Amino acid sequence: QVQLVESGGGLVQAGGSLRLSCAVSGWPFSINTMGWYRQASGKQRELVATISRGGSTNYADSVKERFTISRDNAKNTVYLQMNSLAPEDTAVYYCNAELFSSYWGQGTQVTVSS
Repeated sequence: QVQLVESGGGLVQAGGSLRLSCAVSGWPFSINTMGWYRQASGKQRELVATISRGGSTNYADSVKERFTISRDNAKNTVYLQMNSLAPEDTAVYYCNAELFSSYWGQGTQVTVSS
């Protein structure tokens, strides 16, 4: 059974940093695109960043220059380094992996206090 397990969320003050991790288990093959999305209270889920198997990245304009996505293909793990966090970054962050279909993690809460 394929599972995506996220970790690294929490409460941080504005200007601080957090690093999210997402490990994919139950999938012995390589993974194409992996990514992070977020959903703030009362809003729709939105793209944060994606990364291809070859390392090509794509970021939402709102996080460019502050967030960095990376991956370890040997571990089927994707990371999101978040710097200079702001209250508007507060959301539940979801990991996504494109396998034979789209898989999602359970989400991890990130709260940024002002």
